[in-house]
Amino acid sequence: MTRTTRVFDFNRALVRLPARSVVNGLRAVECGAPRFEGVLAEQAAYVAALEAAGVGVDVLPALEAFPDSVFVEDAALVFEGAAIVLRPGAESRRGEAEAIAPALGERFEHVVRLTQGNVDGGDVLAAAGKVFIGQSARTNAEGARALCGLLDQLGLHGAPVATPEGVLHFKSDCSLLDEETILATARLAASGVFEGFRVVLTPEGEEGAANALRVNERVLMSDAFPRTAEMLNALGYAIVPLATHEIAKIDAGLSCMSLRWRGR
Repeated sequence: MTRTTRVFDFNRALVRLPARSVVNGLRAVECGAPRFEGVLAEQAAYVAALEAAGVGVDVLPALEAFPDSVFVEDAALVFEGAAIVLRPGAESRRGEAEAIAPALGERFEHVVRLTQGNVDGGDVLAAAGKVFIGQSARTNAEGARALCGLLDQLGLHGAPVATPEGVLHFKSDCSLLDEETILATARLAASGVFEGFRVVLTPEGEEGAANALRVNERVLMSDAFPRTAEMLNALGYAIVPLATHEIAKIDAGLSCMSLRWRGR
């Protein structure tokens, strides 16, 4: 498949309404249960930000049986013209992939499935020329190898890399700012995985800001990290701050709340 747009050029997105069971979502660090109403409000603001950036958003119904199903990116990957149904690393989330598959089939001509190993979409960062696959507690080596094979079918290059110890997802510690630039924590940048890219480091104490989201000409990021926002504004990026207080209580970030692609 030939890439005809920048990897952050999107005009379509898919989200899923949070279920009331989201209060029981997985959490690597215990910070208390999120409020359902708070998650709902944060998602609504997130959808509005996507729409303001020029993206048409389709909203799928809530799945009460799956508390984490609002975080649709962990269950699938989407690219221009194609989608990959994943196998999340947490057993309680496996059904989310099956649940989203029909919606992907309605929107993409080419849908393939990961059938070996485990991969969470939160461990996958699409950049210019390659797709990073961070091996973590949720994404294993077998899954990374199998995903590389599927990406190869789509004309994309998969690059398995290591995720720092104690980091839930690869994209917990990095995001794409533009086709030449990665926003990353010092601990991830020190690993050397971003050789060939310009790397902008998050300020000390604001490592959580690394999970930002470039959408067209805007960068969506949590409003909890003002020094990072000031730094990126000074570098010329158009920052859109969003509340993430409730979703931060569970294993989530801005990137995992939607599937984004360039469609016709």
